[in-house]
Amino acid sequence: MTKEFSNKAEVSVGLKTLWQALSKDLAVIIAKAIPTIVKDVKVVQGDGGVGTIFHFTFFSGVSPVSYQKEKITELDEISHEFGLQVVEGGYLNQGFSYYKTSFQLSALEEHKTLVNVKISFDYESDTEESTQPMKTAESALFFVRCLETYLLSDA
Repeated sequence: MTKEFSNKAEVSVGLKTLWQALSKDLAVIIAKAIPTIVKDVKVVQGDGGVGTIFHFTFFSGVSPVSYQKEKITELDEISHEFGLQVVEGGYLNQGFSYYKTSFQLSALEEHKTLVNVKISFDYESDTEESTQPMKTAESALFFVRCLETYLLSDA
């Protein structure tokens, strides 16, 4: 049975800028936003829309896995929802049978955006449940904060 964990953060970047970075420029920006974690990102399939698959390579020692492939499963320009599902490596090698991170952005003010992060997951039948989903939700928020810092310093 699929379970969910969610969290949210307010960032000091406008909705339009944050949406562009997250949904359109992710392959280019992620290694710049978290340069000590992500070594490289390649688009291995697709054109940036739903169905696009990214191959993330991580620095050794940072993560228990060396890579993860994620597929865009949600991309809604109107509601500003963006979802990535792990399709190979990463969390699937850590006892999860399903793992998806969804972001929904909402404008608060001209230069403030609310980011809702939802982690949907399912464990392999023989895997013990742990605090991993909570930690990964924190990792997603850490990424959002790093993205905010990058956009504010680079913009």
